[in-house]
Amino acid sequence: MSTPSPVGRRPRIGIGGVSAPSSTFSPHRTRYDDFRVLRGVELRDCCFWARPDGELSGLVEWVPLLHADAPPGGPVEPEAYRRLKTELVDRARQAGPLDGLVYDIHGAMSVVGLDDAEADLTDAVREALGPGALISAAMDPHGNVSRRLAGRLDLITAHRLAPRQDAGQTRERAARKLVERLVAGKGRPHLAWVQVPVLLPGERTSPRLEPATSLYGRLGSIEELDGIVDAAVWAGCPWADEPRCKAAVVVTGDDPVLAVEQARSLAKEYWDLRRDFVFAAPAGDADTCIQAAVASAARPFLISDSGDNPAAGGTGNLPYMLRRLLANEDLATGRATALHPGITDPAAVARCFAAGVGATVRLSVGGTYGPRAAGHGAPYDPDEPYEFTGDVVALREADEVGGDVAAVRRGGVTAVLVSRRKPFRTRADFGELDPRAYDLLVVKAGCPEPELYDLAADWRLALTPGGVDQDLPRLGHHRVDRPLFPFDPDMPAPDLTPELL
Repeated sequence: MSTPSPVGRRPRIGIGGVSAPSSTFSPHRTRYDDFRVLRGVELRDCCFWARPDGELSGLVEWVPLLHADAPPGGPVEPEAYRRLKTELVDRARQAGPLDGLVYDIHGAMSVVGLDDAEADLTDAVREALGPGALISAAMDPHGNVSRRLAGRLDLITAHRLAPRQDAGQTRERAARKLVERLVAGKGRPHLAWVQVPVLLPGERTSPRLEPATSLYGRLGSIEELDGIVDAAVWAGCPWADEPRCKAAVVVTGDDPVLAVEQARSLAKEYWDLRRDFVFAAPAGDADTCIQAAVASAARPFLISDSGDNPAAGGTGNLPYMLRRLLANEDLATGRATALHPGITDPAAVARCFAAGVGATVRLSVGGTYGPRAAGHGAPYDPDEPYEFTGDVVALREADEVGGDVAAVRRGGVTAVLVSRRKPFRTRADFGELDPRAYDLLVVKAGCPEPELYDLAADWRLALTPGGVDQDLPRLGHHRVDRPLFPFDPDMPAPDLTPELL
C-alpha cells in the first residue's frame, strides 16, 4: 500500500517507459538507433496533461524520466534493451522518492533472449521505485498482460478504439487516475486479472465492427460503477511466439468482489465471441482481392497487403503483392491503375536515383530479408526477389521516415520504393503522388489509419504472407500455451475465474 504524501508536499510522479511492438517471425532486429528517446522537458511537453498549463499539473509535481519508442519491427537487440532499461531505472533512482509513475508501454515488445520483456522491465522499475510507489500503466490492446506483469502494476488501462485513435486519451486516463488516488491519499486498488486462451489479430478484433464494438463499448460503463476504477481488454500479440501471448482482461477497483465479477463477465463474453470476431473488411487471398477491386466501380479501391505490414512489425520488403498486381492483365496492360507503396529496398532506390526521373530501369526488388532469409521455411517463399523493368516517375530525398523514395511504373502499376521501412498512413506520406488518381491503392497495412480509411471508396483485406500473416497457423507458432484458439478450434471451455492481485 502506498502512503499519502507528507502534508504540504505535492505528490511527485515520474513519466517513463519503453515501447517497441515486435514480431518474432520477422528477421528484422530493432536497434538502439531505431528508438526515439525523450527525456526531461522534451518528454514532459509531449504529455499535454503534464505541461505547466496542463489540467493535472497544479496537483502534482511531474518528474519526466525517459521514454523510448521504436516503430514496430522485429525483436529488440539485447544490447539496445539493456541500455534503455538501465537508463530508465537509473533515472528513477536518481529522481529521489517518487509517489507514482505514469508508465507508457505498448505490451508487445519482444527482446531476443526474453520471454516477457515488459515484465522484466517492470521488475527492474518496481525495484527502483520501491513498494510504496503506485505504477499506472497505459498500454495498447494488442499487447500482452502476463500474471508477472500485472502483479507488478497498481493501475492499468488500454486503448478502447483502433487503430490507436485514443492513445493520447489512454495515457491521460492512466495519469488522471493515478493523480486522483495520490491526491486523495488512497492506496493500491485491487486488480482482477484473467487471461483468455484466444489469440486473434487486431484486424479481427477491431472496435470498428461488431461484436468488438459492443465488447469494448462496455468498458466505459463498467468504469462508472461505484467501486470500479478501470476496465480493460487486451487481444494479445499474435505476431510473437511466446507463452504470454493471449487475450486478457483486467478490472481495477476498490471493491474486490465487483472487480472479480466484472472481469469474469468480460472474459466469458470474449471467449463466447471468439468465433464471431470478423475481419474489418471482406478478406481473401491477394488475387481474389485484386480481381474484386479491378471489377468494382468504387475508386479509389483500397487493398491491405496485411502480411507484410511494417506498422505491425513486418519487414516491409516483401514483393509478393507487387508480383500479384503485375500478374493481373488489366493492371499489367494499364487498363487499370494501382499505386503500391512502400517496398523497402535501399539498393533499388539508389539505382532509381542514379538513373533519374524518366529513365527506364531494370530492378530486383525485395527479398533482402524475409522468412526464408532468416531460416524459416515457408511454402510460398514470399521473400523471393522480384525482377521487373519500369520507368522512374518520381524521386524524393530524405523523407523523415522512409529516407530516399522512388516511384517506378510498369504498365498500370506504380510501385513506391523506400530506403527505410515506412508505413503509409496519411495523404502526406505519398508526397507528390495523389492516391486518389489511381483505381487501386494497395498499402502494406492491416486496418488502414483513419485518413486512408475515409479516402477509400471501398476496401479489402488481402491475406498475404509475411512476418505478420493474418493466417496464424501458417506462421508456425510452437511456443504459445496450448490449447489456444484458433490453433485448437475444438478445445474445451477454459476456467475463466479471475485472480485477485
